[in-house]
Amino acid sequence: MIQRIQTIYLLLTSIVSGGFIFIFNLWKVAEEKIFIVDLFHQESIQLKMIPTTFLASSILAIVTIFLFKNRQLQFVLGRINILINLFLLGLLIYLSLTVSGEASVSEKGIGMFLPILAILLLVLANKAIKKDEDLVKSVDRLR
Repeated sequence: MIQRIQTIYLLLTSIVSGGFIFIFNLWKVAEEKIFIVDLFHQESIQLKMIPTTFLASSILAIVTIFLFKNRQLQFVLGRINILINLFLLGLLIYLSLTVSGEASVSEKGIGMFLPILAILLLVLANKAIKKDEDLVKSVDRLR
């Protein structure tokens, strides 16, 4: 059933991973704010991986919503999406610590916390999926 609570969590994850990255800045070096749109035009492969990983997480969350008939696959895709966001978080931390121009004043933006929010929402979605699966298994035992 698509009208479950995990659908809301997965939709929010998709919005956080796919939509908010264009609104909130990742970090600010001196007076220049760096958004995801700016990272598309960089030469560094590490910087190009950030928007790609955000969008992959968003697309995977949307795909997971429509797999409501196969709860086990939905649960596995949720875990894969958590791993993608953990990788993204590690990449953002690494790049923020080694950002060029660190001699000038730099400030980390709220966009750095988006993978943490996505992970939290995915954990809640997986918990709801597991609860549904346990409910179906308990009903099957009664038959």
